[in-house]
Amino acid sequence: MKMSKKIVSLTMTAMLGLSLAACGGGGSTSDDAGSSDAGESSGASSDVANKDKPLVWFNRQPSNSSTGELDMAALSFNDNTYYVGFDANQGAELQGTMIKEYIEANIDGLDRNGDGVIGYVLAIGDIGHNDSIARTRGVRKALGTGVEKDGEINSEPVGTNADGSSAAVQDGEIEVGGKKYVVRELASQEMKNSAGATWDAATAGNAIGTWSSSFGDEIDIVASNNDGMGMSMFNSWSKEQEVPTFGYDANADAVAAIAEGYGGTISQHADVQAYLTLRVLRNALDGVDVDTGIGTEDDAGNVLSDDVYVYNADERSYYALNVAVTADNYQDFTDSTKIYESVSAQLDESAHASKKVWLNIYNASDNFLSSTYQPLLQNYDDILNLEVEYIGGDGQTESNITNRLGNPGEYDAFAINMVKTDNAASYTSLLSQ
Repeated sequence: MKMSKKIVSLTMTAMLGLSLAACGGGGSTSDDAGSSDAGESSGASSDVANKDKPLVWFNRQPSNSSTGELDMAALSFNDNTYYVGFDANQGAELQGTMIKEYIEANIDGLDRNGDGVIGYVLAIGDIGHNDSIARTRGVRKALGTGVEKDGEINSEPVGTNADGSSAAVQDGEIEVGGKKYVVRELASQEMKNSAGATWDAATAGNAIGTWSSSFGDEIDIVASNNDGMGMSMFNSWSKEQEVPTFGYDANADAVAAIAEGYGGTISQHADVQAYLTLRVLRNALDGVDVDTGIGTEDDAGNVLSDDVYVYNADERSYYALNVAVTADNYQDFTDSTKIYESVSAQLDESAHASKKVWLNIYNASDNFLSSTYQPLLQNYDDILNLEVEYIGGDGQTESNITNRLGNPGEYDAFAINMVKTDNAASYTSLLSQ
């Protein structure tokens, strides 16, 4: 349950009082922030243990990939550890609602073979990823195709479900203009390639080829857990067939494709997420309240409104809110790397000394992270006076990333994007040595 930011601010003020000593060597405290030497660029301070340096997990929340239970040991690794992501459940509901509303508004001609069944296929990113699980559930909930398992909507892939007999889903129903239509998940699978990489666009492109051969004009809607897979299917098949395709992330190519028939996508406010990822570190390094420049205006005037993010103190997590991007508003989202205007003011380096941050992207080939998130981070790092070293992983193994964190003592803070949500200890063990 999300807490109000007024309550959170009081909680975090108390928490920060205990944590300033831990982060003081990584940056100036609030008392000395304006001193004459505060603007000098400093390397990592030798008097601060790596285990006490600010740490932000982002995009992949430390959690059990089977149950979704949060890894609170990782989220509370030290007093300056947080997670930054987006509200997965709110976004998932938006995606499902967007698809349902599209069906209702465009029912005439949408049932391509006229059988009274609106058939859809679903590309699943990573069956063990909380965001992927939420998006699969969101689509099934909105379309009435979800079945309950252990108190939640089942998020398992169905394989193929031509006759609607799969136990993982059920047939839904939509009534438009007095006529009832069956809604059926014809097929779904995890898009995992032979090397083990998930959310794989090429695999999704191959899958739509197989599905279209099997189902042909029974496919009326294509849904995807992200735009990378969605665009692969759109370009491979559904664009030519004029089958609306729905993704998630508001990647620039997907937003542009809405003009060509891409059904829609969800903006997870990457501009806000990227800012929060670095801002939380900046505040810890400065020894100020974590809410500075977030819910409380900083000395440069940066502040976020409460309709673009929430903070959950129990989970030590910041969540950006999501926005549906459709034919009605897509032109407002054509530049996915534009920083958020209300937090675009440059910090004064005399009060916010330059610091070094080690940051990794789990997969250098991931379209959203490499083409949207990292460029945003690179715009914000200058504004926040952070010297960030960006590390790109292979999307398959943690060691491909952790092997490049050979000397954490060189850095003042860390921002980590894991390959698998279970593997936080692969990183914290390095920082604890």
